[in-house]
Amino acid sequence: MTLHLQERWMSRLLCIFTQQEQHSHLKAASRMSVPDYMQCAEDHQTVLVVVQPVGIVPEDQFFKIYKRIASVRQLSIRDSQRLLFIRYRHHYLPENNEWGDFQTHRKVVGLIAITTCSSSRDWPQTADRFHSQKDVYTSTLYDSRLLVFGLQGEVAEQSRTDMVFYPSFEECSDVERRVEDFVESIFIVLESKRLDRATDKSGDKISLLCVPFEKKDFVGLDTDSRHYKKRCQGRMRKHVGDLCLQAGMLQDALVHYHMAVELLRAVNDFLWLGGALEGLCSASVIFHYPGGTAGKAAGSKPSVSQPADAGKRHRPGAQEVLIDPGALTASGISADTSAEIGRAKNCLSPEDIIEKYKEAISYYGKYKNAGVIELEACVKAVRVLAIQKRAREASEFLQNAVYINLGQLSEEEKIQRYSILSELYELIGFHRKSAFFKRVAAMQCVAPTIPEPGWRACYKLLLETLPGYSLSLDPKDFTKGTHRGWAAVQMRLLHELVYASRRMGNPALSVRHLSFLLQTMLDFLSDQEKKEVTQSLENYTSKCPGGMEVITLPDGLTLPPVPFTKLPIVRSVKLLNLPISLQPHKVKGLLEGNLSNASPFIYSPILMQSRGEERCKKIDFQWVQGDVCEVQLMVYNPMPYELRVENMGLLTSGVEFESLPAALFLPAESGLYPVTLVGVPRTAGNITVNGYHTSVFGVSSDCLLEDLANVKSSGCLVEVIPSLPRLQLSTSLPRSTHSSQPMSKEELPSSVSVQLFNGESQQLTITLENIGSIDIETLELTSKINSSKEKVFGEFLSWDLEEAVCQLPLKPGQSITLSVRIRVKLDFSGQENLLQDLNDDGISVTGWPISSPLRQVLKPRPESKPLGSESGKAEYSHVKTLEAVLKFKYSGGPGKVEGYYRELSLGVHVNVEPSLFFTRVSTLPATSTRQCHLLLDIFNPTEHELTVSAKNNQDLVLHASECQRMAIQVDRFDFESLPQAEQQTLHFSSPKQLQEERQLAHGCQISSKLGICWSIPSLKRHGEASVEGVLNQLVLEHLQLAPLQWDVLLSGKPCDSDVVAECTVGDAVTLEDYQNGVQNYDMDEAVTFIGSNIFYIDTVKAKDSCVCEGALLFLYTGDFYLNIRFQDDSSRRGLPLAWFTLPSVHIRALDTPLQAGA
Repeated sequence: MTLHLQERWMSRLLCIFTQQEQHSHLKAASRMSVPDYMQCAEDHQTVLVVVQPVGIVPEDQFFKIYKRIASVRQLSIRDSQRLLFIRYRHHYLPENNEWGDFQTHRKVVGLIAITTCSSSRDWPQTADRFHSQKDVYTSTLYDSRLLVFGLQGEVAEQSRTDMVFYPSFEECSDVERRVEDFVESIFIVLESKRLDRATDKSGDKISLLCVPFEKKDFVGLDTDSRHYKKRCQGRMRKHVGDLCLQAGMLQDALVHYHMAVELLRAVNDFLWLGGALEGLCSASVIFHYPGGTAGKAAGSKPSVSQPADAGKRHRPGAQEVLIDPGALTASGISADTSAEIGRAKNCLSPEDIIEKYKEAISYYGKYKNAGVIELEACVKAVRVLAIQKRAREASEFLQNAVYINLGQLSEEEKIQRYSILSELYELIGFHRKSAFFKRVAAMQCVAPTIPEPGWRACYKLLLETLPGYSLSLDPKDFTKGTHRGWAAVQMRLLHELVYASRRMGNPALSVRHLSFLLQTMLDFLSDQEKKEVTQSLENYTSKCPGGMEVITLPDGLTLPPVPFTKLPIVRSVKLLNLPISLQPHKVKGLLEGNLSNASPFIYSPILMQSRGEERCKKIDFQWVQGDVCEVQLMVYNPMPYELRVENMGLLTSGVEFESLPAALFLPAESGLYPVTLVGVPRTAGNITVNGYHTSVFGVSSDCLLEDLANVKSSGCLVEVIPSLPRLQLSTSLPRSTHSSQPMSKEELPSSVSVQLFNGESQQLTITLENIGSIDIETLELTSKINSSKEKVFGEFLSWDLEEAVCQLPLKPGQSITLSVRIRVKLDFSGQENLLQDLNDDGISVTGWPISSPLRQVLKPRPESKPLGSESGKAEYSHVKTLEAVLKFKYSGGPGKVEGYYRELSLGVHVNVEPSLFFTRVSTLPATSTRQCHLLLDIFNPTEHELTVSAKNNQDLVLHASECQRMAIQVDRFDFESLPQAEQQTLHFSSPKQLQEERQLAHGCQISSKLGICWSIPSLKRHGEASVEGVLNQLVLEHLQLAPLQWDVLLSGKPCDSDVVAECTVGDAVTLEDYQNGVQNYDMDEAVTFIGSNIFYIDTVKAKDSCVCEGALLFLYTGDFYLNIRFQDDSSRRGLPLAWFTLPSVHIRALDTPLQAGA
């Protein structure tokens, strides 16, 4: 809101009242003096004493003595049950004193002057001043006193009743006693005047009492008329009633008031009739409400000279007896008067009191010069109605008081009038009406007619109007429930506070109020108003930045800080975990110690209640000392333009925390916008995120989460563990673009990707650097292959960590290098789509090839199905993927002492392409029983020329998409060294798994013996070929070395089927057969067996042997084949035939050579 509009608002409120007063001033030329707005009904029983300084008296010393004098508020009259009440004023206009005949409590009957005099030389002048002061009230004074301070000597030693001398303001211990003596003298005069007036029975001698404006009206009036005499009698009765009420004779006053009412009503003397009715109301109020109607006790402080039982008689008139007028005598009350009759006839009921007040005020209203009397009567009636809790009727009296014409008032008098109206409306519970008049009084303080506007008084009065408009300066009151009060009026009032504080020269107050307006009334401001308010705020804060300090005003009122919780609006607060690579982990063995404080119950409602609010619960992850931690806020900009937020950071408690401020720009009326605030905890312990701080429009705000409405939070308490080292890795392989998904289903911080042919190996060099400030003391490395359907043969990842561990501890800034070998050996034999593709190309994958063992070149694949395309991959799935995670577990420093460590993961993504296929595997027997031939049909699926080599075998060159056969002579394998079935059964749930695992182990042993390797010269790449996945059970049985081995020796020399053993005809040939018995066959007449040709073997134990020895005698020359057969006598064992394969022996019988000389 612009300053021009504020000034216009400030002056608009004065229009109605100033116009009314100017209009009324034209009608009336003279008015009574300023009204006493503090008057109440019980003031009618008091005597008025004016206390004034004479000469030069220090203000503080004067009011110090004035308070002591005013403490004597009532006095118990000696030898009587009556009390005299005194009302003190330090300023009283002389013209008000002229109305003393109309209402005696307005008459100044006592004067106490306070002066200072340092020497007797100044005394005559001081005495003259005192007498001059007495002359002002001389017509009404009963007695006077002069208190002289500082004068010593002859003058001070004189004994005078009207003067008291004190050496100084400190040496005046008997001031109160002197005042009591002075009040007693006033009572004596008052009592004498009461008696004089009460005993005057002659109607002809009664003078006519007049108010000031009546004197000119009675000039030339017939004083002998009956009407005139009744008027004189009625006014005198009313006057005597006032004196009786002052003298403590409540019942007499009631009687006189009743008599005056009857007399004055008969002659239509309305002004004095109203006075008599008001006197009657006052006396009745004093009786019904002895505690008073002004909010303070009538007898607040008994005098020191009161008798001991004076405290019991603090209710004036409570013990008096009310009588009818006929019982009234000059000396008081007749002894035989009935109290009940008097009370019934004379004292008004509470309802009648108000009716008589209305009647009296209506009579006052007939006289334009009686405005002050009318106004004061309205005020007194309102105070009575407030006690009776009749607020609506009281508001009618106040409404009448508002429009009472008092003529031309000074600005100070106007301010006082509106302030009192405000207090009275507050008294009857009309808070908003009270605030309205208080606000009018504030505007009157800075009216254009005032040469020096009182902006401080205006500001103070505006602050007092806040409760009436349901407005509080505490922003916390606006976060609870719906908005209370009229927002438009509240905004105007806040604008006026801003303007007043600026004119006071206090820009900090202007900033505070304008900030409060923007924060609490944001929902009610239009877009244009929002822009104007923020522009004004920026102008103010450019000279005086706003902060979170509490502003204390001179009167003690404090203005709480106003945080901008709506600029921006925060909808959710979430503490973020550290990145995966920096998250701490607890050693598993130490986790049990944290459960010692856990409840033994599964559910405990008491435990749930003790956790407090949800935002205070502890989060299940930890932050680390010295690491950057993050908190995410979802914020919203409600402003119609871009919002610039500066210096936004976190507010925390619990540990030392370094907040790293951020600046952000939020688009106009943006949706939920994520903002991440960061900081570094410097110590370990539990930290609570209490809120955040911002700087918007030059105002710094500390926004606490507990003050934010509708904020979602999963908890703001987190544990900060001691410092841990930080490790960073770099690799020799390129970073992976694949989104690997490890077992934890969290994204890996980094991963590498490589493309290999099946059987190929790759060296991965990893450099580990300590980028933290803590030494790395421990380092461990583990790997885990992600869940995959692919069979992996051998070790996928292997490494040697000893060299790296020897370099620990690793200082900050240092690095170590580690080599990891990536070796891929997958089973491509199960690719049905690919095998079908090979069948389509003319190659048999289930039986012998048509042209085997000759080379056959396959026709090229159609271009519509390229190997590298997506459709090709989807159709053939030639390329397989293998993923694993390398985890570096490391720790050090204080965190290690507490049992924490970190894990740094590296994903390894390998795309495996087939290098070669074994389309068919079979065996042929060899010449030796310990050997056989392994036949492999090898297919080259690559687009490059490929060379295949094996141990003790020639290289085989395969062109792209070519299939050839390779025959490899191999020694049969002894699988006895593999684990026994009984041991493996413990690890496998089914016999099928056991069989598969044993078959895989056999295949691995065979592959290692074969040593089949491949190479692609054009790419300079090579690798190993594995046959694990293509060996079926039948082939394995053919490759297995039989547990029963047979050796045949001829004349001590071993013989085999491909070796021809020579012997001489007629010589005996010794035949030895090892391991297991044999049965000889008949050789007709060509061979003669020497000895038995049948051998019986009972049992051959494990690792044992059995020898069967016989001799052959060849009778003829020629080639003979010895066929050794075996016959198993037991049919229950069912042993495989491979166990009993015996070699065929070829013997060549030669002629006997001639002997020399034969």
